Amino acid sequence: MEVNTVIGDTAYSEKENIAYTQNNEIELVAKLNPLITQGARKKEDEFQFNKDAGMYVCKAGHMAVRKARQGKKGTGKNQTNTYHFDVEKCKRCPLQERCYKEGSKSKTYSVSIKSAEHTEQMAFEETEYFKERAKERYKIEAKNSELKHRHGYDVATSSGLMGMELQVAMAIFAVNLKQILKMIG
Repeated sequence: MEVNTVIGDTAYSEKENIAYTQNNEIELVAKLNPLITQGARKKEDEFQFNKDAGMYVCKAGHMAVRKARQGKKGTGKNQTNTYHFDVEKCKRCPLQERCYKEGSKSKTYSVSIKSAEHTEQMAFEETEYFKERAKERYKIEAKNSELKHRHGYDVATSSGLMGMELQVAMAIFAVNLKQILKMIG
């Protein structure tokens, strides 16, 4: 069987899967995890990016003094840009209870750098084609639900790989047989 498209949830959109589908000319219709697209930001994160300086500025108006890239290229994790702030300014800042802990030796703010795979997948997510194909996912989830709740696919009835393979085959056979009978009648 030749696979042209894979439709799945965010669990399918990990970096290795994106790279595999790109290398094998397979479409991956799976949304990226919100941690990748939006980051893990909290409400108290009120840093603004100053494009002219290429640095972040805190709510009190203090600009980062330096920027450093962290993490290795080519590993499973994305690199980050870490912005370092002047701790002496933080110690005297009227808003220090929001972002500076007393006694800290440094104040940093990190932003994840999206990999090429993630950037391309984000662009693909914005297309009308992706949005239309993603709407078909409910059909897959409905079939999975039927297998689990009506045909015992949620719990293994025997031990061993062979027993599980037999259980899977029988559950899928029963669901397909029901679909065929429904289409005939």
